[in-house]
Amino acid sequence: MIMRSLPATRGLAVALLVAATAACQGGQPPGPTGRPAAPPPARGFTLVASGDVLPHDSVIARANADAGGTGYDFRPMLAGITPVVSRADLALCHMETVYGADGDYSGYPAFKSPPQIAQALADTGYDGCSTASNHTLDDGADGIQRTLDALDRAGVRHAGTARTAEEADAVTLLRAGAAQVAHLSYTYDTNGYPLPAGQPWAVDLIDENRIVADARAARRAGADVVAVSLHWGTEWQDEPDETQLGLADRLTASRTDGGRPDIDLILGTHAHVPQAYEKVNGTWVIYGMGDQIAGAMTNHEGLSDPRGNQGTLGRFTFAPPAREGDRWEVTRAEFLPQEYDPDAGRVVNLNEALARGADVGAVRDRIRDVVLSRGAGQDGLTMGR
Repeated sequence: MIMRSLPATRGLAVALLVAATAACQGGQPPGPTGRPAAPPPARGFTLVASGDVLPHDSVIARANADAGGTGYDFRPMLAGITPVVSRADLALCHMETVYGADGDYSGYPAFKSPPQIAQALADTGYDGCSTASNHTLDDGADGIQRTLDALDRAGVRHAGTARTAEEADAVTLLRAGAAQVAHLSYTYDTNGYPLPAGQPWAVDLIDENRIVADARAARRAGADVVAVSLHWGTEWQDEPDETQLGLADRLTASRTDGGRPDIDLILGTHAHVPQAYEKVNGTWVIYGMGDQIAGAMTNHEGLSDPRGNQGTLGRFTFAPPAREGDRWEVTRAEFLPQEYDPDAGRVVNLNEALARGADVGAVRDRIRDVVLSRGAGQDGLTMGR
């Protein structure tokens, strides 16, 4: 068979057509050998997570002042950690309270926060928030409705509470680079408030079997990484309690068919104080990130306790698996110490403040010592900037 050469312009057109056809069919244009070129390798991603957003009356008043007395602006409060949060591929917060409406806002003991905080979280760079907490039912089903509506308007995803049974059954999947990350959220209790009548699905409560089942369902829905937020622990206690330790051990040991772990990361909230990070059964666990935003607080002894304004951000770098079906591995684990200054009404990145000469070394070091108290440094956890 005699082959005739094509004119150069026509040859180029054919080559472009072949490449376009391959792309449309999901393939790769031919490589130098004529075989389909290998697809580019999936890149890793960074995930940042932070602790309780708990607007007391003083916090609400500060947001009102920052808005010039008209409305509420929470963005200045969070500006100090915006560079860290906004640079992450995926950033998760914990929205501990529900939102009120039409000026009906309150702090402790029954929280109803201004909904403007949702937009502030979005502008800071948060992609999603856990919403299951002991304060989730402070204003019943209406509070859940207003909170999730406001987060939706701001473009912030959420997990842990629901407005409908269908929403409760859905998996919260978020894109992080080349990965799909499932975010699950549960709380130990709702401060004695009963679940709304006819809505047993309104708040996700901690149940070991349920959490494992949900994690496996998230995998089936396409999750490459499963992150679980747990509102748990003993308030004002630096050390994780026995319930936390036992549940963390069992959840991280859970594997499907004896192979891939069902859960890739545990993010703890509720204790009001920073708690340790630890690698358990090969999986990173933050027992407690502390409060990110909270007014000046008193502990159970009725004493003013500055630990209630201290916290950490966790930052984890995930790399794609070498083989299909393996887990995405954490290749870098970091914590960043932070503090909410109740006088200034600002979240402070303590390492950045220390570099500028602020007298925060003792606070930074105390948080560092607590975070590393269970040997996480030996497993590679470092303090980031």
